[in-house]
Amino acid sequence: MEIIKGTGVWAHPGEGDSDWVEQLRTSDLSVGTYCIPVGGRDAQSPHRVDEIYVVTAGRAKIVTPDRTAMVGPGAVIFMRAGEEHRFTDVSEDLALLVVFGPAFGSRMPER
Repeated sequence: MEIIKGTGVWAHPGEGDSDWVEQLRTSDLSVGTYCIPVGGRDAQSPHRVDEIYVVTAGRAKIVTPDRTAMVGPGAVIFMRAGEEHRFTDVSEDLALLVVFGPAFGSRMPER
C-alpha cells in the first residue's frame, strides 16, 4: 500500500497559467494534480491515454468539441484518449486529481 500525499490539493502554479505535478507512476497508470488559478489558461493538448479528472476544489467549465459543462468539487470527468478538452472560465482556483491509464505519456510522446 502507498498513501499518496498532496494529490488533488490546490498549489499555486509557479510560472505560467497552470501546473501539472505527477505524484505516482506505474506501468499501468499515473496519478497527479493539475491546478489552474482563477482566470488562468489551460493550454493542454489531447492525450494519448484515457484520463479521469476528479475536481477537488474550484469551479470552471470543461469544453469538448461536443459538449460544455460546469464543474465543481466532487465532479468526476472521463476523457477518452485523443479527445480534445480544455478547462475555461475558471471562477475559483481549480484543483484536479488526475488519473491516466496507462501512465501519462506511455503510449507515445505527448504533444
